[in-house]
Amino acid sequence: MSDEQTTAEKPQAEINGKKIFFLYPTASVINQVITELAQHEYEVYVGKDHTRLARALKKYPDSIVFVNIDDRMPESEWEKWIATLISSVPTVKVGIFSSSTDEELKNKYTNKLKISCGFMTLKLDMTKTAEVILEVLKTLDVKGRRKYLRASTEREANATVNMPLRGDFINGTIKDISVVGFSCVLDHNPELSKNALHKDIQIRLQSMLLKVEAVVFGSRSDGIDKTYVLIFTQRTDPDVRVKIRKYIQGNLQSKMDNEIN
Repeated sequence: MSDEQTTAEKPQAEINGKKIFFLYPTASVINQVITELAQHEYEVYVGKDHTRLARALKKYPDSIVFVNIDDRMPESEWEKWIATLISSVPTVKVGIFSSSTDEELKNKYTNKLKISCGFMTLKLDMTKTAEVILEVLKTLDVKGRRKYLRASTEREANATVNMPLRGDFINGTIKDISVVGFSCVLDHNPELSKNALHKDIQIRLQSMLLKVEAVVFGSRSDGIDKTYVLIFTQRTDPDVRVKIRKYIQGNLQSKMDNEIN
């Protein structure tokens, strides 16, 4: 069997990674758990409607869902919702969040419903919970072969680049971005040399203005325009990478919200 055939026959989730949804997360889960997962390059989303999310999961059956059973419905209704989800989309992996410390309740979900991602108690400090979830996701090989998340920005008005070039400044539009680098189309299609280092590049992502340096990795022709791929150097500020990941998470969340709604 050829490598091409092997890749084609691999499930998409194994190649591109799986989606993680947090349904009705508390502020501490959003700020400490979801933020941490995003910084570890996991594709993570906030779910705000259990009915719509259940429908979406049929499209993404390899997803992982962490449910806050303290919100929106009585616990008995959550039990039914989760049991229905597991039976209708058996490949979905489920975890539970609750402020309850009731062992009987915990046993019901872990032993009767056989949830596979744990029953976690909601606390103000969720740092250790984030560590536990990271271990669970690692065990489940949630990332697949994908190492970095990438956001497509072609329809974003506020995803632009400005860089010095031959004594002048040139503007451009970013097409996609990850913490590794970005691709862009530059005004007037200037010639950039492969492997050339460019310093003092300014990237605007919505309201964020980031300063980076990057090396030209290559280019491709897209009709009359040329798309350049630039790779960030190791000297790029780690805080810039944190902000890029935060932007990517927001970008993906916005697209998922539109899809679910």
